[in-house]
Amino acid sequence: MTETTRRALLVTGAATALTLGTVSFARADGGDLTRTVSGSLPPGSPDYVYLPLELPRGVRELHVAYGYERPPVPAGTQGNALDIGLFDQRGTALGGRGFRGWSGGARKEFFVRADDATPGYVAGPLRPGLWHVVLAPYTVAPQGLAYTVTVTVRLGPDAPAVPVAYPPERARGRGRAWYRGDCHLHTVYSDGRRTPAEVAALARAAGLDFLTATEHNTHAGHGAWAGLAGDDVLVLLGEEVTTRNGHVLALGTDPGTFVDWRYRARENRFAHFAREIRRAGGLVVPAHPQAGCIGCTWKFGFGDADAVEVWNGPYTPDDEVALAGWDAALARGRWTPAMGNSDAHRDPDRVGGPQTVVLAEELSRAAILDGLRAGRSYVAESSALSVEFGVTDGRGRTAGIGERLAVPADEPVTVRLHVTGAPPGGTLRLVTDQGVLRTAQDTDTVAWTTTAAYATYVRAEVRHPATTPPLPGALAAFTNPVFLGPAGQEVRPGTR
Repeated sequence: MTETTRRALLVTGAATALTLGTVSFARADGGDLTRTVSGSLPPGSPDYVYLPLELPRGVRELHVAYGYERPPVPAGTQGNALDIGLFDQRGTALGGRGFRGWSGGARKEFFVRADDATPGYVAGPLRPGLWHVVLAPYTVAPQGLAYTVTVTVRLGPDAPAVPVAYPPERARGRGRAWYRGDCHLHTVYSDGRRTPAEVAALARAAGLDFLTATEHNTHAGHGAWAGLAGDDVLVLLGEEVTTRNGHVLALGTDPGTFVDWRYRARENRFAHFAREIRRAGGLVVPAHPQAGCIGCTWKFGFGDADAVEVWNGPYTPDDEVALAGWDAALARGRWTPAMGNSDAHRDPDRVGGPQTVVLAEELSRAAILDGLRAGRSYVAESSALSVEFGVTDGRGRTAGIGERLAVPADEPVTVRLHVTGAPPGGTLRLVTDQGVLRTAQDTDTVAWTTTAAYATYVRAEVRHPATTPPLPGALAAFTNPVFLGPAGQEVRPGTR
């Protein structure tokens, strides 16, 4: 059955959205009821198009399939791309409780039951009322986006719900140490191609101590990790909140935390959701801030960030630009601790390349997040590379990564960098607010004497040999800064 779409613009409290005519399903004793809706969206369509579904009592399964046309477009013009998700009878309010799943453009169909659901969707009761399929036109071709949505309800008694278990928040027997982690990973629960079990195995093979599951716009996979953690690998939970103006990691949130994504920078909503992430115990981490893909570049500013993902996956010019912007903020006295992650989705993406190495009091969710928030961390391309970095004054006082050595402006201090596993022919660099002031090649150690008047902070880089001089080689590792100077000049993490 085909129903003509009825369109009405309405403001939902988030972005302007398009709501289609309601699709109703008459009550029957059993069997399947199917409805098909077709329509077309013009260029410039709202970000979200809602298809209301009036579900009767006695639905045991909801199945949705969709498709859309992909007409040819001129070179340099974006074609059609349409994402999809689901809200239940609790509504579509921004930040509300109605969210039941999201697959973006990764799947063309999904189902939800009380006992099971397609990865990315939340299993649970199918209560009667007004549900909504949400369509999100990511890009629209000049010819428009013609789509078809087919909805099937299967009637009958619910299967028993399956209890959800989550991974432990602490690994036993692990005290103060440097721990390696990858905090930006995807599986089949969003647009990845690996299962959580495969990712966990790859994390162990990469020498990681912790990882964070960060699926696009859904928390539905949180329960998939319960049996995959252990005292050797801690699993944190989270979400990659994927808006039209950039992506942000909700890192280390409470199990089952959902963070809404339906807003743009102009709507001034992000600060609210940043607070929601922190209330759920997590960190706010803008991801790949200079990425060039549509909707990926970070445009919300860094005033609400706890850290920033400066290095994302294989090192590219995007990361070099992000690193330069992060360093420029440091020189202005505005510090957001940096981190790096793989953003691995599928083969051959390398889990743990790069990885953030954090000094924590123990291998636990709370301790790891404390270390990341404080900037007691560095980023390395693999577990084969380790960094020791710090400063010492004439009285033997020391400060390490993310700390401050409180010294008079003219007192000499010694900066020392030691690297294990540096790339052959690579360069060790000491960087300050003035730029690169000390380099050394074909060595694993470099020392330098300076003062706080000359260098308000010092950070370290390890670079591969340059391929196109005078441009520097790709990063192999970099550290968060050590600050120098009187304690009253301290720059704290979170100061923007």
